[in-house]
Amino acid sequence: MYNILIVDDEPLICKGLSSLLQSAGLDIKSIFTAYNGHEALDFLRMEEIDLLITDIQMGAMSGIELMHQAKIVKPWVQAIIISAHETFQYAQLALRLGAKDYLIKPLKNEQFLNSVRNVLLQMDKPMPAGDEFLSAQREHFQMEEPRQERTDRLNRLLDVPDAGGDSERIKELGLTGPYFAVLKIKLMTAQRESSLRNEDIRLLQYAALNIAEELLTPDWSHVAFYSPESEISVVVQWDEAAYGASGVDKINQLDMIGRSLHHNVSKYLNLPCVIGISQILKGTEFLHTLGEQAKKAILWNREHRDHFVFYFGDFKWSLFSEEPTEEEWAEQNNQIVEKAKAYIDRNYAQKGLTLHEVAQRNHVSPNYLSYLFKKYTGFNLWEYVIKLRMEESRRLLLHSDMRRYEIAEKVGYESPEHFSKIFKKYYGVSPSEVKK
Repeated sequence: MYNILIVDDEPLICKGLSSLLQSAGLDIKSIFTAYNGHEALDFLRMEEIDLLITDIQMGAMSGIELMHQAKIVKPWVQAIIISAHETFQYAQLALRLGAKDYLIKPLKNEQFLNSVRNVLLQMDKPMPAGDEFLSAQREHFQMEEPRQERTDRLNRLLDVPDAGGDSERIKELGLTGPYFAVLKIKLMTAQRESSLRNEDIRLLQYAALNIAEELLTPDWSHVAFYSPESEISVVVQWDEAAYGASGVDKINQLDMIGRSLHHNVSKYLNLPCVIGISQILKGTEFLHTLGEQAKKAILWNREHRDHFVFYFGDFKWSLFSEEPTEEEWAEQNNQIVEKAKAYIDRNYAQKGLTLHEVAQRNHVSPNYLSYLFKKYTGFNLWEYVIKLRMEESRRLLLHSDMRRYEIAEKVGYESPEHFSKIFKKYYGVSPSEVKK
């Protein structure tokens, strides 16, 4: 069963779409409604949302920005955008962020329901996992092998310095750029080798390649291929227009792709994997550098066994003349967390505070900051923000004459009703009951 979040600054539209979905016979567990992007983000952080349906124009935070922030929180959340304007630029940006549909108001009931059904059906697409996948495929599965010569040439570009050669021959491989990043998926087959045959390892690698292709096509220009040692390599590329598009942080895009790859490989293949993500550089002559960065990022799984997606730029290599000691690395991580915590302590009441903003202040990816914050404090980062907001609002309820809407405003909530929902979820009682 699925949880759906509907976001529109017109309450009647939220109510109408919610009623329509409830009566449609779909496999829906809960429907949440929010009237602006900031309220929606609280639901995304606190509930297991599967599908986000959002208007595109909502005042302080647009639907595009909400979708962007939602993908940082949970990259696997699916999204449908609704808009009063048939604007190509908006539609293109929404689809680039992974929106499954772009619907124009006024919505036709059947069109809307068909769109939701299609997304839920894709999410529920039957695919045997783990050992079921292997046992189902061993006898009759025939892999469509990519041309070995092409695979070898692609791996040579990542593995050998100055292997670029003729730019026209590189374009024949599908690498047109001029901006590139490399992701590597390291399948941890060694952890299951006792139960795996060589043929099974090839099947798993083939399945992982197909997961990557399905996830990235058609929204991302990319080339994916087998690499040695149970790896899949993905070269993501942007042309000048796509790279220069405003409103989209490319590192966050790569982080979304990496976390989605890890989520899907782990879910469908029941196989541990580690994802390494390079920086973005311009020019095919840097493909080797990018390949080395992705490999180096994967190595940090040795230091962080409970973390699986690593971005090369999160590690301050330039601060050390050689690989840092465990103590040096712990000190640097602790400084990142303390700096983030201090920033939140000062700004927790700011409306629209986001994980992205806190991460930018620390010059690390949101994914890595979330991991470190939880590891060093025991709190999920947003749980810590809510903790500060709720403690302050309770103090104000008990020791001041401020009204509910004033307290909501003071601790960072635009809507008193939304503030009351969060307060009751946190304390188990409403603000008015605490006041009494």
